[in-house]
Amino acid sequence: MTVATQLEILDLRHFSARQLRPLLETESRIWDQRLRWNYQSSTELLLQYLDSRILPGFVALDRGRICGFAFCVYEGQKAVVGDAFAVANDPTQALQITQTLLHHLLQLLQNSPGIQRIESQLLLYDTGSINSPFVAAGFSMYPRLFMEYDLRLAPGFTVTKTGDQHESKLPSQFELTRWSIDFYQAAAELIHECYLGHIDARINDQYCSLHGSLRFLHNIVRFPGCGVFDPNASWVLRDRHTGALVGMLLCSRVSSNVGHITQLCIAPAHRGHGLGRTLLGHCIRHLASLNFAAITLTVTEANHQAVKLYEDLGFFTRHRFDAMVLDKS
Repeated sequence: MTVATQLEILDLRHFSARQLRPLLETESRIWDQRLRWNYQSSTELLLQYLDSRILPGFVALDRGRICGFAFCVYEGQKAVVGDAFAVANDPTQALQITQTLLHHLLQLLQNSPGIQRIESQLLLYDTGSINSPFVAAGFSMYPRLFMEYDLRLAPGFTVTKTGDQHESKLPSQFELTRWSIDFYQAAAELIHECYLGHIDARINDQYCSLHGSLRFLHNIVRFPGCGVFDPNASWVLRDRHTGALVGMLLCSRVSSNVGHITQLCIAPAHRGHGLGRTLLGHCIRHLASLNFAAITLTVTEANHQAVKLYEDLGFFTRHRFDAMVLDKS
C-alpha cells in the first residue's frame, strides 16, 4: 500500500494546538539535534496561531493518528511555506508524507486568487530531499549552506593578510557601535541598498523594496523565527564624518550558548576593504568571551565571495538545504 493511500489529508484549521503539540515538540528536538537550535519559542508561537485557527495548511493522519503537518502564511500577493514536518517508522516514509503534504499545500497556493509569488526555505531538509513537489510545480531552486564556527577556536582568532596573522584593524574613518533601535530606518535602507541585484533578492523579495526591508528587519528583531534577537551582540559600522551606516551585523541567540548571524551587509561603496571580516571577527570574539560554544549563519551557495570569506575565517558547512521560489508575474 502506498503512502498516498494510507494517508488522510485534512484541513489544518480542524485541529487544535493541543492535538498538534506532540508533533511540534518532536520537530523541536530535531532542530536542536541537527542545527543546535532551540526551537521551543517558535513552537510556542506557532501553537498560539494554531489555536486561532487562521493558518492555511494541512494535517496528515495515518490510520487516525496525526503524523504530519504543513502550513503557509500570506503576505499580500506572496505566500511563504512556513513549515512541513512528518514522523513515520522510517525516514524515507516520513519524507514521503512530507512531500504529500507539500504537494497539497502548493496546489492550494497555486489556485489561490491573487497569489503571484511563493517562497520556501525549509532548513531541516537536505538539498534535494523534498524537491519533487516544488520541481513539479515549476519552482526555481537555490541551494544554501548552514555554516558553523566553533567558538572554542576563537581565543586564537586572527585575520590573515599577505601571510601575516593579526587582528583586523578598523580604518579610522569608521566607528563600531552596538545596535540601537535608533538605527532602524538607516539599517533598513542599508539592507535594501546592499541587496539590489543580489541573488538573495531572488530568494526573498523583501530585499527588493525599502518597505520589505523594514518588514524583514522587524521580523528579525521582534519575532523568534531566526532566534531571539541579541542587541548586545549586534553591531553597526558608521562613517565618523557623515554618521551614515556603512555596515551591519545582526545576531540572535538560537540556544543558550549558540549565536546565529541573521544579517551581515556592507554598503557597496565600501566593499573590498575587510569591513565584513572585521565585523565577523568582532562578533566572534565577543561571543567567545561569553563562553558561547558556536556561531552559525546561512548563505546562498552561489554567493561565492561570501562563502569564501566565511570559510577563510574558519566556518564549516554543517548542512546544505534549498530555497525554492515560484514567481508567476
